[in-house]
Amino acid sequence: MNKIFLMATLLCLLSTSLAYGQNTISFKILDAESKEPMVGATVYAGENKGAIANIDGIATIAGITESTIKVRISFVGYEAQELSFSFPLTESLPIEVLLGHHDEEMEDVVVTATRTSRSIEDIPTRVEFLGAEELQEKAVMRSANIAMLLRESTGIQMQITSPSSANQSIRIQGLDGRYTQLMKDGFPLYGGFSGGLSIMQIPPLDLQQVEVIKGSNSTLYGGGAIAGLVNLVSIRPSEDPLTKIMLDQTSAGGTTLNAFHAVQKGKWGYSLFGSGHLQRAYDPNDDNFSDLPEVESITINPTIYYRPNQSSQFRLGLNGTFENRLGGNLDAIDRGTPSDTEYLQENRTRRMSYQLSYTNDFGGGNQLTIKNSLLHFDRDIGEYQYGFDGEQIATFSEATYSFGSTKSNWLVGANLYTDRFREGDESMEDRSYNQLTGGVFVNQTANLSERFVLESGMRLDMSKDYGVFALPRASLLYKANAKLSYRIGGGLGYKLPTIFTEDSERLSFRGINSFNLTDLDAEKSYGGNFDVNYKTAIGSEWTFSINQMIFYTQLTDPLVLRPTTVADEFAFENADGPMRTQGLETNLKLTYKDFKLFLNYALIDTELQYENINNQKPLTAKHNAGAVLVYEQHGKWRIGLEAYYTGQQFRENYTETDDYWIAGLMMLRKFNKISVYLNFENFTDTRQSRFESIDLGNSTNPAALDIWAPMDGFIANGGVILEF
Repeated sequence: MNKIFLMATLLCLLSTSLAYGQNTISFKILDAESKEPMVGATVYAGENKGAIANIDGIATIAGITESTIKVRISFVGYEAQELSFSFPLTESLPIEVLLGHHDEEMEDVVVTATRTSRSIEDIPTRVEFLGAEELQEKAVMRSANIAMLLRESTGIQMQITSPSSANQSIRIQGLDGRYTQLMKDGFPLYGGFSGGLSIMQIPPLDLQQVEVIKGSNSTLYGGGAIAGLVNLVSIRPSEDPLTKIMLDQTSAGGTTLNAFHAVQKGKWGYSLFGSGHLQRAYDPNDDNFSDLPEVESITINPTIYYRPNQSSQFRLGLNGTFENRLGGNLDAIDRGTPSDTEYLQENRTRRMSYQLSYTNDFGGGNQLTIKNSLLHFDRDIGEYQYGFDGEQIATFSEATYSFGSTKSNWLVGANLYTDRFREGDESMEDRSYNQLTGGVFVNQTANLSERFVLESGMRLDMSKDYGVFALPRASLLYKANAKLSYRIGGGLGYKLPTIFTEDSERLSFRGINSFNLTDLDAEKSYGGNFDVNYKTAIGSEWTFSINQMIFYTQLTDPLVLRPTTVADEFAFENADGPMRTQGLETNLKLTYKDFKLFLNYALIDTELQYENINNQKPLTAKHNAGAVLVYEQHGKWRIGLEAYYTGQQFRENYTETDDYWIAGLMMLRKFNKISVYLNFENFTDTRQSRFESIDLGNSTNPAALDIWAPMDGFIANGGVILEF
């Protein structure tokens, strides 16, 4: 009995000494300006020792056996702090830590598409933001173009319009690509004729971020932004030189070399981006028809920056893309010429542009910006006994002036768009047009109180052929508390008629009439969206956030392509009823230490309510879902496993397709200045030819194929990235 008592006493003394040998430290992490708790801020104190701030901004580390400890406290967009403490502590707990904005890191989260200087959390307009790390991950998956990074965003579909060219059109919330305005550094460079192949001709390596605004944004950017806009933001030079070189090889015979260099020296700065891409014709289903065309492409993009003083800056950007695509019968591709029995389509494009801007900051929130750009786009389509070629020259000029305070900021401006298309001699008929549109607009963002922020605006546009358009818009942000906020907004939009639609692209513009375009009405829209955003910490190591959005857009006088009384001829007309799209998007994010889990779901109900159709829009899945699991050890590993679900769709003849899953795996390992990666895209080898027999019909003039699933299937790629 005495032995048992002695043993118990020793165990108690031992556990007491161990308890006294362990310490606890806690921090209350606040924004240095607003003093609001920073939910999700991280405290790192060594391997397997750290914490995440909860809803009150408090992070606690227990079980510390060392006599001294060093901690690093950080949050995205803020200056990290490194602190040391000795035990026993002399400070009372929790220790208050104030984090201030980091100028360099804030460049990663400044949104330019809304034309305000506010942080993304204080903007009433809902903006989806893809930063540098996400862009690098998508560049690893597809180094030659930006289709991958857009395709994997909730509510966005990349629709393949042609198996011969592999052209893809971006659809936001079920609306065709012509309703989305695609921009580069705030300049509209990919519209009308130049929208063809645009997504496939933009490499991602020189991009700093991508901003997506869904829903009408015509007040700031004019006609065309009915479904939304995508703004691609280039990397800007800094005093520290940056050089990035990327070499990528795919199992489908694709080779890409991208290179970027940027530096700022005194008043002058520059960036230089170049890309070369080679793709051999690829036929995974062995039907002797290319599912990926043969491609030869070169892109070069130099940009010069000049700052005569601290308040003003000039920027001149030049862009050139030269590409040749051959798709169709593999034997015809090898020869480079079509025949009366073997189909071949050749796409030759030359895209050249310049963008010039001047900005002068007068201080006190007053800033003048002047922009001008010119685009020259030339495209030839060659088939057996058929040719289409055209040239587009488009200009954009704009002057804006912003003024006011941080509580109430105004933006006034005026702009002028010109778009001239000339059809070449090869075409059977002349479908040239010349459009000129001028507009004035005003926009205000105001803090109504500590919790309410209102953004409102009005635009008046005048087209020489289609009249005057009044485009009001408003968005309201309500911040219930540090973890919960609501946004609601809506507006009007319009789109001028042209022959360049997804339907005409599918036909390679063969047999399309344009005699009545100026007699048609412009397409007009109204719509809005509402979303709820909630974020919180769960314990000391988990964070959780959810964004739930509902949307509605109605398009009146939609432009539709219909067969005429003449065989194999088509003409555009305004439908006798509207097209309506509505639905919801759900995005969840869960983090635990170095792991991040993203879950998303989109319900896209797009209905054609004209000509007694009243049915879901063809080639538009009503149900889409995705899951991405990412492991990231900063500066070392980035591993991502993803799966995406696409529900049933209607073909053009209203028969239903199968639903399907796509899965992928990406691994990247960073060693100081070099990164190596391996990516298995669609390793389930999901492709349309596995669901149905693909019959293109006539070998010299194949039928326009309803493409509702991937054509290329499983493709592995790997490469190396040098960054110094």
